[in-house]
Amino acid sequence: MTQTRTETIPLTDGRDLRLTVAEPENAVRGGLVVLHEARGVTDTVRGLVGTLADEGWLVVAPHLYHDADEVADGDVSDQVSKLSGEAVLADTDVAFVWLGEQGVPADRMGVLGFDLGGAVAMVVAGSRTIGAAVTIGGGGILTPLSDGLPSLVEVAEELTCPWLGLYGDEDGEIALADVEKLRDAAASAEVATDVVRFADSSHRFDTSPAASAEAWHRALNWFDSHLR
Repeated sequence: MTQTRTETIPLTDGRDLRLTVAEPENAVRGGLVVLHEARGVTDTVRGLVGTLADEGWLVVAPHLYHDADEVADGDVSDQVSKLSGEAVLADTDVAFVWLGEQGVPADRMGVLGFDLGGAVAMVVAGSRTIGAAVTIGGGGILTPLSDGLPSLVEVAEELTCPWLGLYGDEDGEIALADVEKLRDAAASAEVATDVVRFADSSHRFDTSPAASAEAWHRALNWFDSHLR
């Protein structure tokens, strides 16, 4: 697996934004912004960043929690409640600028997130002009994850790039009826959309190796199809 590193980018408001990045050894196929889970930039997130680099992607993961890289389970709700749409879009914009500075054009940039990051990825896909987006188990479908974020059904009709949603049927935090409402809402967007449900799998897809493998291939195929 390709090794990751962390860069620090100064922001205009005087704060710093940390970016975990990984570069492929050979030709760059395009650039992906990875948005982390609710616990922050964990070893799982770093592993995903490195693995995507192994696939030929230039990858950057912005640390959406500015005061911590990773938080304990008991602190997750407090951290998520502080997030706003304006803040997460500003942070992902920095990541897209970073990719652009490495020579990646906007139509070859994508965004992928899971858990909290899955919801944020869809918010980005409804607000920015990029090549494609993938949401893996993102909550906040009908009720926003924080007061500063929109619900995903609100975002669905405004999608500006092809979007894929991957959801596990055994996710106790996301109702299947909500996933179907999101599917219907996204179908009215003017871009390609798809929602895929996996039986016997949670939102992390760790309860079913077969579902995990299929979700991984679907995500990669989505980017291969649309980031050209």
